[in-house]
Amino acid sequence: MYQVKLSESYFPAQPGKTLLDSSIGAELSRAAADSGERVALVEMLESGELNRQWTYSELYEAALKLACHLSFKYDKGTRIAVCAHNIPEWIILEYASALAGLVLVTVNPSFQTSEVRYVIEQSGSVALYIVDEVRGNPVAKIAKQVQAETPCLEDIVDMRDELAFFGEQRLAVEGLPEVAPQDPVQIQYTSGTTGFPKGVVLHHHGILNNAVLLSERLRVDENDTYLNMMPMFHTAGCGMGALCPLVSRGRLVLAALFNPTTINAILESEDISYFLAVPTMLVGLLEDLAKTPRTHHVKAIMSGASMVAPTLVEAAEHQWQCAVQVVYGQTETSPVITQTWHDDTPEDLSRTVGQPYPWTEISIIDNETGNYTAVDQVGEICARGYCLMHEYNDNPEATAATIDANGWLHTGDLGAIDERGYVKVTGRLKEMIIRGGENLFPVEIENAMLNHPSLAEIAVVGVPDDKWGEQACCFIRLEEGADALSAEQLKDYVRTILSPQKTPNYWVYVSEWPLTASGKIQKFKLREQFEQGLHAPV
Repeated sequence: MYQVKLSESYFPAQPGKTLLDSSIGAELSRAAADSGERVALVEMLESGELNRQWTYSELYEAALKLACHLSFKYDKGTRIAVCAHNIPEWIILEYASALAGLVLVTVNPSFQTSEVRYVIEQSGSVALYIVDEVRGNPVAKIAKQVQAETPCLEDIVDMRDELAFFGEQRLAVEGLPEVAPQDPVQIQYTSGTTGFPKGVVLHHHGILNNAVLLSERLRVDENDTYLNMMPMFHTAGCGMGALCPLVSRGRLVLAALFNPTTINAILESEDISYFLAVPTMLVGLLEDLAKTPRTHHVKAIMSGASMVAPTLVEAAEHQWQCAVQVVYGQTETSPVITQTWHDDTPEDLSRTVGQPYPWTEISIIDNETGNYTAVDQVGEICARGYCLMHEYNDNPEATAATIDANGWLHTGDLGAIDERGYVKVTGRLKEMIIRGGENLFPVEIENAMLNHPSLAEIAVVGVPDDKWGEQACCFIRLEEGADALSAEQLKDYVRTILSPQKTPNYWVYVSEWPLTASGKIQKFKLREQFEQGLHAPV
């Protein structure tokens, strides 16, 4: 841990491992040169079996082949999107687009037509790389519907079709463009205050060096194996999960989908050193291990993406006999800004999100005064440093509202920092609901529900849940004379519009709202009333 004694809620940037001044593609090239025969990537099928694998030389060769084909088709800076689960081709495309100077737009493969269309249109993506389906969601069918309605989308490419994926015509390697560390490399969509997802424009320097500092804090080396079960469309998957093994020259096992039984089996059989699991995943793994005990050799576990209950940290540490290092950050910060240390006290491991990464400043700001709060006083958590996004894509107003004139990125989260520089997250200024690591934005759900002719007013709030961290609760006021719908009817309706994880878990009918003086619904009071048992879900 850093030995500091703060007099106010400002943590100055600390020195650490030297940041890389290169692109993601250049780092893969170096890995192929200095560690070419080491195994870089192993495919784990949905069944739990290990299938294909690539050395660093083979992975670079595959990425280079695809990069040349991409450069033949698209100019540097062109946006291309990917909508697939965790398959090796996802990682090859990630590296190839980085080598070709393209911007990879990540799409959640559970998205429905309207959601995919929004991402494609807002990003201006000219191509969409897909698989046929993911867990029953007809991705290929959705892609064709989107293409028919979206003029900018020129190509749909089946990632499972080797000829279509790698192509026939391609430039020589010498034809690849120069790619600078500050060039944009990805756009990832995250919910915002308008109710529409915002495209976070990330750069090579940010997500590559975030992996460097993650590797340093975790103490990862070339002999370690990292299991990545986080979805690749998220920075936890394509950033932390894919790039941490790269910068440490370790071995990556890529799990196609999360299944507690197959994951626990691979933790035992493959001598996995590290993995990241959001709280809901940890709960699932622990429940499975209670039924089928297994041995393991895990050195450390990371968790985050939603508030991690102290009891869950303690249970996981007891089960795996290693530290659960909690990480905190967001997509806009590439993504991690704080993390606990492996030798922290049980209190710090379970009740804080640790100290900031090197080269990263953290402050707690009083939004009424704009000043730093006193130590241990709650305010908004803000960050500044190498890891900040470039901007929100084509949204200067949102960018200016998030990154202030002094360069501080306002996270929208409430928290405090103690005199040692340990951060605690206490809540959120934003209304965003974090359900098992998935960001749900109430306005998006509310707007979808209000399309139903029987529903007059909707308010969606997050309510506590032991397993998921939070669940969405939808409060409904009916149109006059309308009949109430059952929970199943409401679920069926919302699932025709939005992806399954955005479906509220609770449905409550109300006849009136708790209102502010200006007539706004007081959502915090709805949450309080629900927690007090004053509302009965249908």
